[in-house]
Amino acid sequence: MSYYQSLCILSALAITIAFLNPYLMKMQTTIAITSGALLISVLMLVVGKTLWPELEQFAIDLLSTINFTDFVLEGVLGFLLFAGGLGINLQALKSQKWEITVLVLFGVLASTVLVAAGLWGLCWLLGVTIPFIYCLLFGALISPTDPIAVLAIVKKLGAPEQIAIQIEGESLFNDGIGLVVFLSIYAAAFSSADASPAAVSELFLHETLGGLLFGGLLGLVAHLMISVTNESAIELAVTLCIPTAGFAVANLLGVSGALAMVVAGIMVGNWTRYSGFSKTSESFLDEFWHFLDEFLNALLFLLIGLAMMVVQFHRELMLLILFAIPLVLLARFVSVALPYLLFRCFRHYHSHSVRLLTWGGLRGALSLAMAISVPAGIGVGAHGLYDLRNVIVTMTYSVVLFSIIVQGMTVGPMIRRAKRVESENSLREESGESVPPAAAGWPSR
Repeated sequence: MSYYQSLCILSALAITIAFLNPYLMKMQTTIAITSGALLISVLMLVVGKTLWPELEQFAIDLLSTINFTDFVLEGVLGFLLFAGGLGINLQALKSQKWEITVLVLFGVLASTVLVAAGLWGLCWLLGVTIPFIYCLLFGALISPTDPIAVLAIVKKLGAPEQIAIQIEGESLFNDGIGLVVFLSIYAAAFSSADASPAAVSELFLHETLGGLLFGGLLGLVAHLMISVTNESAIELAVTLCIPTAGFAVANLLGVSGALAMVVAGIMVGNWTRYSGFSKTSESFLDEFWHFLDEFLNALLFLLIGLAMMVVQFHRELMLLILFAIPLVLLARFVSVALPYLLFRCFRHYHSHSVRLLTWGGLRGALSLAMAISVPAGIGVGAHGLYDLRNVIVTMTYSVVLFSIIVQGMTVGPMIRRAKRVESENSLREESGESVPPAAAGWPSR
């Protein structure tokens, strides 16, 4: 079966699940698709092992035609990040610029080190020897919150504005930083090139600053092209060139394509939208990119659920796999709570900020794609009994499934409680009552 045929079949399956969801599962769409695909995977495995072996092999062959890492990191990631950037309100983002910057930089690095240290310590206790550099690699790929999952689930639930801005801004930017951190550690772990701290720092700066600058260039070129034409189809086609050709060129130049897409999306969404597009295109811009965003999200979350077919679970490593979930959540909590100790010295924040940023920091396809990119054939544990790639993929898949299904399904009530607190505080302010600083909503200046 060809790559194109596989994508056609999987797309139809994703749309079918989304179509049936309002009648059967009644969940948020991306959660329903992931859960439905996971259920299909389990059924295929059971039927394939007992009644119909060809069915299991057909499913595995179908999935094997799609390189998940390339599909995500070299393909749909550009579309989804650009679409996310289009929907960002730049003025609102500016009001939280320092908070987002600290959460992105400190949060990713602190979580990477905390996850690595916790994993290394547990491995030592279990007698499963995993070098610390590989623990850092897992920490780097699992620490950034996935903008695809966050924007698809949390944003649509309507969190309080202050928290929503932080969640959206952090998720859009920290995936680019997380990718750069992962690539830097990856180079130190597997590359024969110079992996000194100076070389790694140079790579980090080249990817990060290069991605930001290249994204600004893409946004400027797109703005100029859109401004000189009134052809609606051409204007929308120009936006389509950014996450296709623009994303590809960024990767060829060795700069962060993820950061470039976010910057370009913010520029087009906040500048070109109001001073470049014709009236017809302006009205279709959001509908066009909303459709692409929904379709690619559906396909991507379907692949996450179906990945159960090809992930190998070892009973001997089950404790390590189960430990990865609370370890990642704890590292996330610490990396968010510590910056808030500083933030609260200057502003008042919503009382639910830390818990929502912690529980709403979802992991998804981005982490799984990075995990799958780890080379196979590297033995870890006693006598090299376990394959490093399979250990990392299995732990990552467990965290991702828990994140999307459990956290994704339970973050809604948390957001509703936060909105009730915000409404109560607003009523108190209108009636002249004082609002405790710890419970305040929008920051006072």
